[in-house]
Amino acid sequence: MRWLIRLVLTLGVFVVLAVGALFLLPADRIAGLAADQIRAATGRELTMTGRLRPAIWPDIGVSTGPVALSNADWSDQGPLLQAEGLSVGLDLRALIGGDIVIRQITAEAPQIVLERAADGRVNWALGRAEATGGAAPGDGGGGAPRAFTLDTGRITGARVTYIDHATGQRTDLSGLDATLALPDYAGAATLALSATLNGAPLTADVTIGQVAAMMGGRVSTVAVQAALAGAKAGFEGRAGLRPLAAEGAVQAEATDLPALFAALGQPAPDLPPGVGQRLGMSGQLTYAPKGSVHLREATLRQDSNVLTGAVDLFLQDKPRLTGQFRAGALDLSPFTLEEPQANGAAGGDTARGWSTAPIDVGALGALDAELALTADSVNLGKGQLGPTQIRATLTDRRLVIDLQRVQGYGGTVTGAVVVNGRGGLSVRGDLAVAGMQMQPLLGDLAGFERLIGQGDVTLSVLGSGASLAAIMNSLDGTGTVSFGKGEILGLDIAGMLRTLDTSYVGKGSKTIFDAITASFTIEDGVLRNDDLSFVAPLLRAVGEGRVGLGGQTVKYRLVPTALSGTDGKGGLKVPLLIRGSWSDPKFQLDLEALAEEELDLEGQREALKEQAEAVAEKAREDMRTRAAEELGVSSDEGESLEDAARRKLREEAEKGLRGLFGIK
Repeated sequence: MRWLIRLVLTLGVFVVLAVGALFLLPADRIAGLAADQIRAATGRELTMTGRLRPAIWPDIGVSTGPVALSNADWSDQGPLLQAEGLSVGLDLRALIGGDIVIRQITAEAPQIVLERAADGRVNWALGRAEATGGAAPGDGGGGAPRAFTLDTGRITGARVTYIDHATGQRTDLSGLDATLALPDYAGAATLALSATLNGAPLTADVTIGQVAAMMGGRVSTVAVQAALAGAKAGFEGRAGLRPLAAEGAVQAEATDLPALFAALGQPAPDLPPGVGQRLGMSGQLTYAPKGSVHLREATLRQDSNVLTGAVDLFLQDKPRLTGQFRAGALDLSPFTLEEPQANGAAGGDTARGWSTAPIDVGALGALDAELALTADSVNLGKGQLGPTQIRATLTDRRLVIDLQRVQGYGGTVTGAVVVNGRGGLSVRGDLAVAGMQMQPLLGDLAGFERLIGQGDVTLSVLGSGASLAAIMNSLDGTGTVSFGKGEILGLDIAGMLRTLDTSYVGKGSKTIFDAITASFTIEDGVLRNDDLSFVAPLLRAVGEGRVGLGGQTVKYRLVPTALSGTDGKGGLKVPLLIRGSWSDPKFQLDLEALAEEELDLEGQREALKEQAEAVAEKAREDMRTRAAEELGVSSDEGESLEDAARRKLREEAEKGLRGLFGIK
């Protein structure tokens, strides 16, 4: 806006000089005098071709043929401004009184080239200070302009080209029609324009409440409304130019990101499908002179997600972002669910394997940040969370996500996740899961829905790599699991024990358990466990084996023992092998181990038989010894137990008869 006003003043000087000398000098002398004065005021050369056409009534003025205003001496892009013609009209009475009252200025098909040099200089800084290098980049130079008023300033069919030599960016604004009005230099100025920016329609309406204050380095009220390629933005508040500062209400909305970025001459961001259909922002904005942006009472919208809170961006040195946000139901599933790739690898699909797509963490180095988020629920696509409170800290490409309060699946998660982008990508997790329902959790995370029960899990794990597949295959760590009462669907271990038949697998089959506990280690993406304890009403089991976290495979040996009675003592053992992929594990009896178990049982039976016979023989010998003692068997005479028994019976009978007849 400021450069446009200075350009208007430059043209005003030209008119004053041209009209003042109108009746005294020939046209070429008038043009030369005007060019000299403009050179003195701006450091630029004004070239006019064609005939000057003066006007005296009703306003004094002049119109020209083609004109051109030279560019900065460091530019090679041709004139700063060239037009097919200019016309200016001034109030004669005001001019006689020493005031500049411009009734109208019209530029026909002007071509304007705006440039920023690699060192920050800009070609629209008009003034002697700029020409000698005394003006700061972007400063208008030359001090405060002389007061003037403008009834109507009009540009038709203009073309504006912006070139940033530092970045190589080039932006073309064509078909520009603009109208500028400044009825009172101490009052408000309005600007309305329409154009085509890189093929997209652009409109803007600007109102500056106190032009003199803003041009003098003070603050003025400002209102801006703009629209480009379906996007809308607005600001209403106060702003100043020296130093640059602003505060007020801001709002913006975009519904077609590819079209917007194409209009801005930038590649559109690579977003997941369905993301960016509607982006919006509103709040109270403050831009501080020292280079910081503050947004209060903020509302940020991304499609169905709405966040409220406050955010601060500090631009000195490396940018730093801080903020606190609150959300209702937050849907992040588009960012976590990957589409199938050409090589058949998709993120987390147990039938295809982990994604091999490269993970770009370059954005972690763009700024440092500290953000806090509280949400009623979070949809992660591969997982569903309830009330969530987290804090994320990003420092020199290292992101730490502190899980302060995360609820989901009937339980809670605490701990931290670290994503380190320093010299590659590594991921670390230290988590504690308490009281979570395993069936929905494992179903969402790994497509495994066979385990029903509430469990506790501790996990400390570290992985690195350029893709999800590489990270999963590099994992190292430790952990524990503990479940209370529950069920294993699709597997009837007790039925297998009774029948030695692995067909007790599939729909309708299940194993009810009282508790499961285990600890494990992880090395190079392979989880190993050797202390599984499985307790069921009539069943005990131990297990050991490995689970390929990278390859999504399992090779596990479970040894269940059927309990023989209420005493809880073990009976038949039938080892069970579980092998294959997570999506389609195979169950089979360990026949070799079972045969060895049978041989061992046969040996135990023979040993027990021999032991029983020895015990029986000893019992018989003890009975003979006691009988001999009671019958008084004489070993010297070689009397047998049968003879001794008959003798003893005869003696007792004789004794009884004597007593009956009274014989002694």
